[in-house]
Amino acid sequence: MAEKLHLKILELLAEKQLSISGVSRELKTGGIDEHRLILTGYLRALRDLDMLEELEVPPSKIYALPEKSGESRVESPPGPESIYSLIRGQLMKIDLDLRIPVGVYVISRLFERPCFRIELKLVGITQKHLEQYLEKPGAITEASDTHLKKYRSDITRIEVPSDDPAYEIRDSRKEVALFANEVLAGILKQRIDLEGLVPRSKQTTLLP
Repeated sequence: MAEKLHLKILELLAEKQLSISGVSRELKTGGIDEHRLILTGYLRALRDLDMLEELEVPPSKIYALPEKSGESRVESPPGPESIYSLIRGQLMKIDLDLRIPVGVYVISRLFERPCFRIELKLVGITQKHLEQYLEKPGAITEASDTHLKKYRSDITRIEVPSDDPAYEIRDSRKEVALFANEVLAGILKQRIDLEGLVPRSKQTTLLP
């Protein structure tokens, strides 16, 4: 239930900013009836984890997906559920410091090219967090691939700015690859009916 609530909130706030009452109302419309106090605590926890922004609009508090001040909101491409929203839903379960390299790893492996900054925003990684991550040695580096211009022109599902930098994995850290596999497995489980294949009583630890 917690995972369903988490994904539904992110889906709602990808389209608009909502108060607690607004989130509650939208959830009820979608068949999720959660007590207001529990929902309030959940939204504030997501805020503390930098997954949501909390805005003061008296007399209410408004929640939204994080974005850099002054930038326009970039929406995922139209459709029932874009690949970026699927990746975002899984990445939000991962610690922030790992979320960035795992996001770059997954996008690079899926699309067979470096990951552009606009794509990181689409999967829930803010410009602020990216800049903070790049200030210290990490698992990703800015791509200097001579084919970046061609990659930009080949991408037609989203608009990639002409000056948008791209990133690639600096090294193949086992931890990054492990979480990337979890993200990809989570996407498959969302999109494929596994009833009758997954045991009702699941183990709680990862296989070695």
